[in-house]
Formats: sequence, structure tokens, C-alpha cells
Amino acid sequence: MNDVTLGSTGITVAQNAFGALPLQRIGHDAAVAILRRAYEGGMRYFDTARVYTDSEEKVGAAFDGIRDKIFLATKTRAQTPEQFDADLATSLELLRTDWIDVYQFHQADQVWRPGDGTGMYERMLAAKEAGKIRHIGITAHKIRVAFEAVESGLYETLQFPFSYLSGEQELQLIEACRTHNVGFVCMKGLAGGLITNSAAAMAWMGRFDNALPIWGIQRESELDEWLSYMDETPAWTPEMAAFVERERAELAGSFCRGCGYCMPCPMGIQINNCARMALMLRRAPTTNWLSEQWQAEMAKIEDCIHCNQCAAQCPYELDTPALLERNLEDYRRVLAGEVAV
Repeated sequence: MNDVTLGSTGITVAQNAFGALPLQRIGHDAAVAILRRAYEGGMRYFDTARVYTDSEEKVGAAFDGIRDKIFLATKTRAQTPEQFDADLATSLELLRTDWIDVYQFHQADQVWRPGDGTGMYERMLAAKEAGKIRHIGITAHKIRVAFEAVESGLYETLQFPFSYLSGEQELQLIEACRTHNVGFVCMKGLAGGLITNSAAAMAWMGRFDNALPIWGIQRESELDEWLSYMDETPAWTPEMAAFVERERAELAGSFCRGCGYCMPCPMGIQINNCARMALMLRRAPTTNWLSEQWQAEMAKIEDCIHCNQCAAQCPYELDTPALLERNLEDYRRVLAGEVAV
């Protein structure tokens, strides 16, 4: 397993990190057990966020007593200095720590700067000077925001979606991080579940010596898979490259990543599933997606009022209403037996 150093932070860990968002979906004891097994297996970088309900609490319980042996990253969606201070205080308490290694502005729509009138970046600096945080980071889903953050010289890490379905702009972004000595943390390394070959995903990441992937984990079987790569890391071979090219030909382009930032929909459409139903049927064919329940959910697309609220909130700037309509058309063709999956 390769080691990765996150830019100017000096944080060096195995290129195999833990994303704790899914832990909010399982019980406290199960989550704590998975986190401790991850540590025992060699993972040292753990990423969570204030908005991940009880994820911080579970991470704090898991590493109480061995805080100095791991690196903790968390995030705030605060929009005011007062909320920033409140979020930071809560995160420190729940994580059972006196400091956070990487504190990040979460899903930023703008690049906070000193003197911009908001006071937000100044709060980051104050927290760092007080020793409450050690490094200033930012996460984004919009490529323009990501480039601006990297080039600003204000952030020590950037977290951005990156997988073997990423395009030329993302490849340019990771090189910009190298040029500006910004640590690059990769979220959505499995493209929201569309990538099902973890070995290929890991081999792809290994091509970039400044990329640190955080894999979302909620099951022991998932953890076992990632930990198995610590000793036997998948190699980037011609065969692996050919497989990825076939995957890209099938999947790359304007597809819904299932992040859910477009929701809630005023008409009750489950956009994060319905807008990528065609791909899900083909990636993991299952009668569940064709059940009466999901037929009813897909039928809600006909109620779309084209308010474009979803499109305005989509971090990937997709034409979500049009994507929903295409998925509904394809879904009904599958139901009618016109298209095989």
C-alpha cells in the first residue's frame, strides 16, 4: 500500500482512508467496532462531518484514548461566524478531542477569504491559532469552486469527487493540487455506488501519489475488502486499464451521482435514485428496482412541475428534470420487456 502526504500539512498515511458518512445508518456499537477494526487494519485518516447526524459521536467513542495515533477530519456547513463557533465546539465535544487535524468548510459554494466581509475565514484562522484545529480545508462539488480554492493559497486540503469515471477537468484539478502543494482528498471514489469493482477503484487511485481516497464504509464485509488491499494492493495493469476503459465507455458522462443535494423535491420525487435508475438496473440488476414500490416512485416523475429547484442545487450542474424524464422512459421500456437488463 502506498503512503500519501497531504500537501503542506505533512500528514502522511496509507492511501486507504475511512469515510464515516455511512456510519449514521448503523447502530452505535456496530459503528464503533468497525472503526476500531479499521484502525487495527492500518487505516489512520478518518473523515466525518457535523451534518452526518451521530457520525462524530461514534468516531469519538471509537478513538477515545488513542487520539494521538490517528488523524481526524470533520466539516462545518456554517454560514455565519457564530454558527462556525458552535459547530466547532460541538465537533470537539463529540469527537472527544482537543483538536481537529483537518477542519473543512463543507460543500462550499464560494471560497471564503479573509476580508470578504463574512468573517468566516477569520474564524478558521482564529481556531487554528487557538490550537483547536491544525489545518484548514475545504470540500466542494463544483469544479470552478475547487480550482478557485486550490489557487487561492488559503487552503491546505481540498476534498472533491474523484474516481475512474472522472474527466479531464478532475485530472487537471489533481495536478493543480500538486502544483500548489494542496492535499487532495478524494470522495465518491465509487461514484455513488456505480463502480462495483473495488480493486479497479483502488488501482486507479494508486496512479496518483497525491490522492487520498476516503471510502464510505458501513459493513464489516466492506471494511474487510478495503483492508485486504493493505498488504496486496491491486496493480494498474494493462488488463485493469482495459476494464476501466470499458467502464468509462458505459458510465462516463452526465449521470446522477446520487449525492442527494438536490433534495427534497416539492413533489416528493426520490431524485437521488430515480435520476440514475437506468444505470442502477444495469449495474446491479434486481427485482427490487422493478417492484410495485419503485414503480410508484418512478411514476412520480410525471408530477414534476419543472421548478428547476433540483437543477439549481445540483453540484454537478445537471439538467435534472430532463435526466429524470429519460430515466422514466428507459424504466418503462425495461418493465415492458423492450429492453433487457
